[in-house]
Amino acid sequence: MTPSTHLTFVLIIASVRAGRIGPIVARWFLDQLPPQRPEFDVVDLAEPNGTATTRLLDHADGFVVVTPEYNHSYPGELKVLIDSHRREWKHKPVTFVSYGGMSGGLRAVEHLRTVFAELYVVGTRNGVAIHMPWDHLEDGTLTLDDAAAASARQAMDELIWWAELLKPERSAGARGVA
Repeated sequence: MTPSTHLTFVLIIASVRAGRIGPIVARWFLDQLPPQRPEFDVVDLAEPNGTATTRLLDHADGFVVVTPEYNHSYPGELKVLIDSHRREWKHKPVTFVSYGGMSGGLRAVEHLRTVFAELYVVGTRNGVAIHMPWDHLEDGTLTLDDAAAASARQAMDELIWWAELLKPERSAGARGVA
């Protein structure tokens, strides 16, 4: 998983509810990646965001969205973030780390795929779906099996691949060609 060039990704924590475990899931995901992983900035939607978030999204080579499933979809705050930006998403890949009940958040991901596709964002095939994460918490740490860890690494490998592949398109867009 060694990128051929310097890449920066933004990890977005979508949950804002009291008692949320989004930051714990995000930490688990990052902990599964090898030490030579790409650089990550974190945007936590429970914290104020604004022009700093816009700059992070704009300079990112891709995104990891950590999202729960709320009412068979994703959090409204994530929709606001997505809709508040347009150019910042274009020609970049996104992978999803979802969590929830029996579905593991997959219904949220299916909705997000269509929204991001409209913004010229490539949703990766691989991602992570965590079923009943609250059943896997030990002293505030998410403890999952090796298969889940392998899926995190596989998702990151694909995200890097897409980020490298789409880099010329992002450069062309920066020059006004799109």
